[in-house]
Amino acid sequence: MAMERKKLVAIFSGAISIFLGVVYLILVELLDLRGGMQPGPLQFYLPWLGLIII
Repeated sequence: MAMERKKLVAIFSGAISIFLGVVYLILVELLDLRGGMQPGPLQFYLPWLGLIII
């Protein structure tokens, strides 16, 4: 009885793991379809870093 429960827990957790992996791959593929990512403008980031542009 205990072995059967362990087997069901292993199958259930494996199914969840595979499901999450497939969802992640689909999400990455959908985000990749939008095109290449471009960095934001430096004027926004440099003041936060404490850098001064001359």
